[in-house]
Amino acid sequence: MLKKFSALLITSLFWASSTSAAEPQPEFSAAAIRAHVAFLADDLLEGRETGSRGYDIAARYIAAQFAQAGLTPAGLNGDWYIPVTFQVHTIADGASLTITGPAGSKNWPNGGDVMIASNPLQPKQDVEADTVFVGYGIDEPRVGINNYKNLDVNGKIVIALAGYPKGMESEIGAHLGNTGTKAEVAAKHGATGVVLINTLQSDATRSWARRLEALHDKRMTWMTPQGEPYVTAPQIAGGITLNTPATEMLFTKAPKSFTQIRQLADAKGGNPQGFPLASKIRVQRSSNRDQLQSPEIVAMIPGSDPVLKDEYVVLMGHADHLGISAERTGDKIFNGALDNAAGVATLLEVAQAFAKSPRKPRRSILFFASTGEEKGLLGADFFAHHPSVPIGKIVGLVDLDMPLLLYDFTDVTAFGSDHSTMGKIVRQAAEKLQVALSPDPMPEEGVFTRSDHYMFVKQGVPAVFLTTGRANGGDAAWKDYLANHYHQPSDDMSLKIDWQAGAKFAHLNYLIARTMADSDERPLWIEGDFFGDVFAPGQPRAKK
Repeated sequence: MLKKFSALLITSLFWASSTSAAEPQPEFSAAAIRAHVAFLADDLLEGRETGSRGYDIAARYIAAQFAQAGLTPAGLNGDWYIPVTFQVHTIADGASLTITGPAGSKNWPNGGDVMIASNPLQPKQDVEADTVFVGYGIDEPRVGINNYKNLDVNGKIVIALAGYPKGMESEIGAHLGNTGTKAEVAAKHGATGVVLINTLQSDATRSWARRLEALHDKRMTWMTPQGEPYVTAPQIAGGITLNTPATEMLFTKAPKSFTQIRQLADAKGGNPQGFPLASKIRVQRSSNRDQLQSPEIVAMIPGSDPVLKDEYVVLMGHADHLGISAERTGDKIFNGALDNAAGVATLLEVAQAFAKSPRKPRRSILFFASTGEEKGLLGADFFAHHPSVPIGKIVGLVDLDMPLLLYDFTDVTAFGSDHSTMGKIVRQAAEKLQVALSPDPMPEEGVFTRSDHYMFVKQGVPAVFLTTGRANGGDAAWKDYLANHYHQPSDDMSLKIDWQAGAKFAHLNYLIARTMADSDERPLWIEGDFFGDVFAPGQPRAKK
């Protein structure tokens, strides 16, 4: 929102260099953090939606700040930008799902008790197949679950419970319960489609009515350099969810009823076993498709060590937000002050501090502002597949997404810190500012897989998602923000933002990046860690 700025104290935070006590100390200004957020969250940028004019203005601002600081462009062809082409697809009217079996045949229109999303690969799709219930649809020997054991799903549509078994470690569960992961597993077993059905837990987390609100949302998929939409399991007809009435018809004369399945799944460790169903499913849909382009912004501080300069530390934050609502009355602009103008402001100020420091980092540091995060972590996924530096040379990454700068934080949470020595690095840096490292305060939310760093983890890069913690008034601030301001127009400059907390958060991230950049040893996956074993086999490990 456009408001007059009040005078602010400029807070300078200092770090004594381990190599030279006389080295000038970096300064982090509350006023500078506020200035960046005020610009990026202004109404004139119209919510910075991916592909919009407002987002493009934000991208120009970020690039100009990098240039002013004296950073090196690290995009394509010596530029600041990496353009990403997206396919935009929406479901057309008339989509339906037909269930045929012991209870007869019934056609379910889209938006009633079935939810059918658009298909990025085919403008029209008509798929019919037998169905097999596959429990949670997980096949992962590392957690001792194979829901496909003794089931023939070749050429069939699998019916999978949403989420993952109760009691499973939340970050592993969030990965295995991800719809994309389930589609990849189904494809590996030869299935032709995946239909999700809700558990009691998933219904309690998000009601069917809330799910239907997204029925006609625009969906995006990044395009490969060959001009194809990127889909991890292209042979799978997915994006289909059933509500209870449709699921009950599907389970007619099954070995167990849907009610019994949900009760089994609701117990701790509950993992219902699969079985063939007696019903067929037919899915008919048409999808509207278009394309747009949106740039990522990448800059670099070159490393000073003749060997380590070819390795990279990455600090990133997403520059996009949700744009303008067509349905709302009153304030329709999703300004995204904390989500994620605050993260980008942190990125810019850390870049400035490194640029001003007379002691250059030993490793190179990439500063990366991504697009398409709010559309499904798409810009980060594109960059992780098509980075401007070799992916194997990225030693570690910190994702700055939605730091809640509403109180003087005294702890931080680094989601994913238990999987690699990144946790130790964050803890040591935080201790310099008398800030504690706290565990995941909401493991049931699976936050580890819901921000951009996850796409780099899937490419084998040790990474954390860093945000402010729950101590010193943080718990109340987080609860209020998530209940009243998260993904709402009220996430704007009218919030009572503690700008000095912003300067402190920037300082902390400078220390983390400095430690990674200057250490002799790169961050390592912990021995026996699930994510390291799945995505980085063969890389060296740190002892537990």
